[in-house]
Amino acid sequence: MVCALYLGSVSNVPRWVLLSSGCAPVLFTAGWVLGAHLVGPAYDPVTQTISVLAAYGESGFWVMTGALLALGICHLLTAWGLRSVAVPGRLALAGGGVTALVLALLPAPISGGSLRHGTAAAIGFALLALWPVLSADGSESAPWALRRVPSITATAVMVAGAAWFLVETQRHGDLGVAERFVTGVQSLWPFVVVASCLRHAKVPEETRV
Repeated sequence: MVCALYLGSVSNVPRWVLLSSGCAPVLFTAGWVLGAHLVGPAYDPVTQTISVLAAYGESGFWVMTGALLALGICHLLTAWGLRSVAVPGRLALAGGGVTALVLALLPAPISGGSLRHGTAAAIGFALLALWPVLSADGSESAPWALRRVPSITATAVMVAGAAWFLVETQRHGDLGVAERFVTGVQSLWPFVVVASCLRHAKVPEETRV
């Protein structure tokens, strides 16, 4: 009975969520790529963070700010449409969307770091790293991306990426690369979950593993 109710909820995931979740990584990546291009050779994407591009006064400020706003809206829409996902997971994803909006509204100063900006970024990372495991479903009949092993693995990869970022920050190394890795994974995972739910809804029940 529980399984039947769960499978019924999967079929209620609207197809437009594929657009909102798919746009998130595309727009976010396009934002920092175009922003870096506008700043020019003064910006090093290997050793400098994405927040530098969003600093008020930078040439790419408006591009990166727009990308963060778009990312936040995409995450909020995706969290709203993912009706098959456990509420704690949806709330964590929505919270990640809200923090993206906050980051856009509280840019780091061009002169250096900001406690408010850094705190918002840390909260956003934590929420987006937790949402896969908070969304996990113990049933083997659940969509692949919502099963325990893939969900825990996704969270583990994000946490490992954050640890890499911290190491690079301490050694003043390739923190730009580390940040792009972890934020890229976090922006892409909602699309993986949505695609998995929509595909699962199309598969005949007797063929599900």
